[in-house]
Amino acid sequence: MYDNNQKTKKLGTFSIMSVGIGGMIGGGIFAVTGLSIDITKGAAPIAFLIAGIVALLTGYSYLKLTLQFPGEGGTVTYLNRAYGSGILTGAANILLMFSYVVLVAIYAYAFGSYGSSFASHAHQTIYLHILINFVIVMLIIVNLFDRKLAIPIENFFNISKLVLLGIFIVAGFITPMHWSHLSSHTYPSALAIIAGAMLIFLNYEGFELIANLAKDVKNPKRSLPIAYIGGIFIVMIFYVLIAMVTVSHLTFEQVQKASSDVLSLAASQSLGYVGFTGIIIAALMATSSAINATFQSTGKLVYIIAKTGELPKGLEKEIRNQHFEGTLIAAALALFVANFIPLDAIATMGSAGFLLIFMAINIANAKLAKQTNSNIWISITAALFTAAAIVVLCLKVASNPATRFHLYILIGMIVFSFIIELIYRKITKRTIHLI
Repeated sequence: MYDNNQKTKKLGTFSIMSVGIGGMIGGGIFAVTGLSIDITKGAAPIAFLIAGIVALLTGYSYLKLTLQFPGEGGTVTYLNRAYGSGILTGAANILLMFSYVVLVAIYAYAFGSYGSSFASHAHQTIYLHILINFVIVMLIIVNLFDRKLAIPIENFFNISKLVLLGIFIVAGFITPMHWSHLSSHTYPSALAIIAGAMLIFLNYEGFELIANLAKDVKNPKRSLPIAYIGGIFIVMIFYVLIAMVTVSHLTFEQVQKASSDVLSLAASQSLGYVGFTGIIIAALMATSSAINATFQSTGKLVYIIAKTGELPKGLEKEIRNQHFEGTLIAAALALFVANFIPLDAIATMGSAGFLLIFMAINIANAKLAKQTNSNIWISITAALFTAAAIVVLCLKVASNPATRFHLYILIGMIVFSFIIELIYRKITKRTIHLI
């Protein structure tokens, strides 16, 4: 089946759900699982479950908004519809763009961390940064000069990473596990568990990509509920199992020492060097595909924001039939973030950024409940959950002198979003409009 005017093949249920699952099971699981376990200890599977529940509630709001306002605008459209074209909406859209930048930085950091595992300990830091820069620059080149090549690469990487992670889970459960590592006596405080859950929340962010493809779905009323809710549920089970295997095969001291590439260490416990190598390959594929997908989304996001009048008109231009200027901006910013900001601070920025956006989306659906035919209390509950999650995450970060500066970076990212929007509107006098 094809679109009326464009020869664009319509997406079925499996295809659109695959977009969400591929976006969620990306680089995040490799990058921040160790950080989460370091905070939550044996309660790590519970932390993934909590983050998944918040994602499910937010997924309901996205589902209802997508059914009512299908189109390429996605999150930008929903925010503009609910809040109008004021400074707050513009700043939220800029913050969304920065959050995508942070995602690319996290994925690139994970690529470098896992790739440098083959180097000697003394040279790992050097190779970490070489690989961070290599993967960002190479994927920019691939997207710019051979966009057709990027699509089959993306599909191959997605299938391969799921197969390798599936082997990791099965091997973990059929080899001896230290179930005591998962017992309640290893649990930290409830605040720490929730904070750890919110640190890994960015792992679930990928379902938001479904919204951008809603107009290309063959049967939206049937396919979108399965894609959003079913996709998040499948990923949640996947993540809980990965957390169980990782915690039960490693000591917490081992996790702390290898937090940025903890899955490869866990795989070596059950499958030896073959498992170690396999997970590193999976990590390189997953992070590469995640960066590639995020580049494509960021370019389109910047184009959409510019089209509404909230960024310079020049960013509406196309390069080789792509919205590539936004991608180049995102890549440049991601290179800076990945090379100069610590991983735990980047994870805090990313999770908090998306939690703020998703809180705004939940409130948006509550405001538009009559139009979207939604249960207003589900969206209000989701908004309260995301708001509480932001508070808990910030309190946990602020309580530790070693991580307190993460909060300042986050505040700076939010303030900078407002400053950009204020200055831009004052200088250009552009008219903000809905799309």
